[in-house]
Amino acid sequence: MPIILLLFIGIPLLEIALFIQVGDELGVLNTVALVILTAVIGVGLLRWQGFETLSRARAKMDSGEMPAREMAEGLMLLVAGALLLTPGFFTDAVGFALLVPWLRYALFMWAGPRIMVRGGASFGAGAHFRGGRPHGDTSNTFEGEFTSTPESSDEPDKLDKK
Repeated sequence: MPIILLLFIGIPLLEIALFIQVGDELGVLNTVALVILTAVIGVGLLRWQGFETLSRARAKMDSGEMPAREMAEGLMLLVAGALLLTPGFFTDAVGFALLVPWLRYALFMWAGPRIMVRGGASFGAGAHFRGGRPHGDTSNTFEGEFTSTPESSDEPDKLDKK
């Protein structure tokens, strides 16, 4: 927890120091214009990268694959967007770095094996899942019940018939 506190104190202090130095070199109006320009350019690049990542995720889902990398990249792009909209040169530099595809891939490859995902699965509209695994069970098997109900069909559910 202390590292988060240091980041919340250290990053704004770093941004203030950078504002003072850049302001001395460029002047106040040019510094403000530069901050606005980086935000506008960053949002444009973010939008382009986001659509590209979304289309790759859709293609993977259409082929029946789990778009794990694309989901992680989407999260990184979300962080990049927040950093690019935050006024400052350090946050802009980190935000722009997260817009570089090969850097996001390298970050995913480094962090991917260290991330454990827990939660349920979504099976689409009309699907219901009930189940779970015993507390402390780390196996890849879990028990449950699955029922699929038609969304707008006049026929009774054929899965319930025996």
